[in-house]
Amino acid sequence: MANQQLAGPENRVPEVTVDFWLIKLMAVTMGETAADYLAVNLGLGLTLTSIIMTIVLVVVVGAQFAQKRYVPAAYWAAVVLISVVGTLVTDNLTDNFGVSLEASTIFFTVALGATFLGWHLTERTLSIHTIFTNRREGFYWLAILFTFALGTAAGDLVAEKFDFGYLTTALIFLALIVAIAAAYFILKVNGVAAFWLAYIFTRPLGASFGDLLSQPSEYGGLGFGTIYTSFAFLGAIILIVIYMTADQDQRETTGLSR
Repeated sequence: MANQQLAGPENRVPEVTVDFWLIKLMAVTMGETAADYLAVNLGLGLTLTSIIMTIVLVVVVGAQFAQKRYVPAAYWAAVVLISVVGTLVTDNLTDNFGVSLEASTIFFTVALGATFLGWHLTERTLSIHTIFTNRREGFYWLAILFTFALGTAAGDLVAEKFDFGYLTTALIFLALIVAIAAAYFILKVNGVAAFWLAYIFTRPLGASFGDLLSQPSEYGGLGFGTIYTSFAFLGAIILIVIYMTADQDQRETTGLSR
């Protein structure tokens, strides 16, 4: 404990590793299919589903803030819930309020940009390696919410409004992520900018992939349904979180860093 105190406050979010991106992609995929499952298959409707999931999200994010450190189960539960709610926010704007996908995409781009601006003006950094105060964590989660809402709008815009289809849309955003990774590793572009760009584009990639798996063939999907798709990805997320927790416990016991 003395060593931890000397080292300063702990970062409350995970290191960016391969398993980080893997579980993040699964979380955004599940967010898309789970929102459809709750609203349509369970018959809750879009409005009731949005209210219930927002309440659950507030509770889960509150639990995450209470940790004051990175705890895999609490952190990734928050990511999954924000993924679901981010999808529902965009769906509500489109279906209940008649806001076009173009307008939603522009709005959430501006909102995300304003969040980053406010974060930088108050904290002088956008680094994800120093999230150790409530204010920084607040900006972090707000940015993530807007990335999910923006990614949902952009993915639906390309796949449905522009009629590229789910598979082509997923490949387009995958190509963008590969280009960002190449720019980071080869051209040495700013790591913070590369991270957030990749984070934004994994949302429409995962959402398009989720729709490809779950939607019926007449809509361009493979017809596995939202139930099986959602629970398959939820199971995979749980297994990875169990692995992350065991790995973190082992490293803390041995005093090793990743």
